[in-house]
Amino acid sequence: MEVWILFNEEIEAPSAEAFEIRRFLSEGRDMGIDVKVFHPEQFDLLVTADDRESVLIDGHMMPLPDFQLPRTPPVESGYFAMAVVRQLKKLGVRTYNDAACIEMVADKLHTHQVLIGAGLPTPTTMLAKFPVDVDLVENTIGFPIVVKTLLGVNGTGVFLMENRSNFEDLMGLIAETNPNIQLIFQKFIAKSKGRDIRLFVLNGRVIASMERRAKDGGFKANFSQGGSVIAIEPDQEAIDLAIKTAEVLNIQVAGIDLLYADDGYTVCEANTFPGFKGLEFANRDKGLNVPREIFTAMKNELESGAPGNVEVASIEQARAKASE
Repeated sequence: MEVWILFNEEIEAPSAEAFEIRRFLSEGRDMGIDVKVFHPEQFDLLVTADDRESVLIDGHMMPLPDFQLPRTPPVESGYFAMAVVRQLKKLGVRTYNDAACIEMVADKLHTHQVLIGAGLPTPTTMLAKFPVDVDLVENTIGFPIVVKTLLGVNGTGVFLMENRSNFEDLMGLIAETNPNIQLIFQKFIAKSKGRDIRLFVLNGRVIASMERRAKDGGFKANFSQGGSVIAIEPDQEAIDLAIKTAEVLNIQVAGIDLLYADDGYTVCEANTFPGFKGLEFANRDKGLNVPREIFTAMKNELESGAPGNVEVASIEQARAKASE
């Protein structure tokens, strides 16, 4: 089995993302899997009916792999990387995850639109429009309020505004310095302040979970932001909600973040490039090995001869999937 990983950093970079790519390479070697890592810019996209079994990389035609595993967030890598993902899938390469779901999930507002359309619980969310009508925000969402950049990842670009005065100060600063920034405003779920649940969903199955807790009474619980993590055994409600969220968004490899609500859980975010360093640390006593789990799922799919993943093309289809 051959797997191509699309990655837009140097493999030896000190980032958590590069560390995880090195893990994929190491586990692939141990499992006898041919794992190659390519930067999207190494590709030249030639759309032709003459050759459907290879692709141009560094100016040379290379036979297609069995799978591709994109690890290139569109907010960082732009249109070209997603074009590569689409091209490989159109040529028949099985894809974990495809460009359609990557682009949808990268847009936080779009994600919530699809989830609400499918009947799944999410916090009330509003797209910012400058100048901000503070009275409208207060009347429809209220304070405290969460402010997020539309395309932020790993807890970056997320702020908690405790009151109207703080919110007005931030909006005034943004209006003066970067009025074209894309923001969303979101209802603050007080019960979940400083903690959430991350469930790792792989092909419709929760393989591991953890609770993340912010440090020193803070707001952000992300492991990458200094939060602590502990393994938990989620209840069936959390498992079902995470699986349904991944299914509606058509994500094969998903990190689903749930907030504690007064009546169960609400979906905070979905992730198509879920980091697993914190998850493996929290579940170290169980011997969790995320790359091995992903490669095993690929092997099982290939050996079963099951058709590759298909895209959810509309909210109507998503709603139908959620009602099954």
